[in-house]
Formats: sequence, C-alpha cells, structure tokens
Amino acid sequence: MISSSKPRAVVLLSGGLDSATCLAIAQQKYDCYALSFAYGQRHNSELAAAARLAQALGAKEHRVVNIDLGGIGGSALTDTSIAVPEQASLGIPVTYVPARNTVFLAFALAFAEVIKAEAIVIGVNAVDYSGYPDCRPEYIAAFQKLAQLATKSGVEGVTLTIETPLLHLSKADIIKQGLLLGVDYALTVSCYQADLDGKACGKCDSCRLRREGFLAAGLADPTRYR
Repeated sequence: MISSSKPRAVVLLSGGLDSATCLAIAQQKYDCYALSFAYGQRHNSELAAAARLAQALGAKEHRVVNIDLGGIGGSALTDTSIAVPEQASLGIPVTYVPARNTVFLAFALAFAEVIKAEAIVIGVNAVDYSGYPDCRPEYIAAFQKLAQLATKSGVEGVTLTIETPLLHLSKADIIKQGLLLGVDYALTVSCYQADLDGKACGKCDSCRLRREGFLAAGLADPTRYR
C-alpha cells in the first residue's frame, strides 16, 4: 500500500452546503479527516448527509463525536420548546448555539494533535453568516492564538493553522467553487428543521440563504423541499 505524501487536516463536516465545499477545497492539498458532531440538534439528517459527503468526497476517515449541548439548551437548534424562526432575524438569532464553534474547534484541536494534522478547516462565513458571533474573522484569529498556547504541538513550535476558505465568499461564490470541485449539493442538508428524510422546510434562515445563493449563482437548486 502506497502511503500518501499529503499533510493531514481535520475538516469540520456538518453535512451542509458550506462544510461540504470546505471538504472539497481541503481535499486539494490535504488528506482529510472529517469530524461531525451529534450535539443534541433537532434532527440527525445532517449527520447522514455528512456520512454521504465524507464518502463521496474521499475523506480518509469520518468520525462522529457525541456531545450533549441539548442538555444546556438556549438555542432553537437544541431546544424544541424554542421555535425556529421562519422570517429573517435581526441581531443574533435564536438559532445561535451558545459556544458551539468553540466546543467543535476544541474537539477538532484535540483530534488534530492525535493524528498530527497541520490544519483544521471550518466553513465559517462572514458574508452570509446570519449574525453568529463565532463566525467572525476576529474569533478565528483568537482561536488560532489559543491553539498555539494550549497544545503540546504549539508549545513545541509546531504551527497548526485554522483555515477558513469560505470566510469572505458569498453563498453564490461558495456554490460555484464547490461545483467546480465536484460537490453534489443534492447530498447536503442545510435546513435547521429538516425532516427524517432530509427534506427542507424552505422557510428558515438557512434555507433562505441557500435558496438565494443558488438564485444569485444562476443555478438550479437541488434541495429537496417537503
């Protein structure tokens, strides 16, 4: 068996459009180890989508970590008593999951140290980011500093980079780049309240941004709506 000469990267893979594009981009220069989370979200359709995408895009490995953020609640994505808004939200929306990216990146950081990865790739976006504070460039810069301070590899002088290839792209540009790299967006699930089959509601913020992205790109939307 011929070993790969590529460096390794941990790619956070939710099963949605952005993370699928990130995996395709990262595959160009890394052996990718996809990491997903069962964190108490409303549905598991996105995890099924993540498994499909990891296989379709050639990830070396796909792991799913169980975290009970639902036990904390505080978000429409983890607490079914809080309704998912079906109109555009102002400010930080109730679909924000407290500290979610910090928790996810901490797990990714641990995984990266174990497999000696050179990068963590995350699909945060500052253009269509829906008001989430943990999708901002200054947040990523702060976590990059933490990664160097808080790890054995960082103390020993090994740089682990937090890569955000979608940070300054519009949703339309993300879609166009993904299609060039062979992403099948019909495999993805972006909806905050998808059903068991992964069919989208077509009403939540995530559905709205996705639909507007395909429209702006001048492309057919392959999303399955219920």
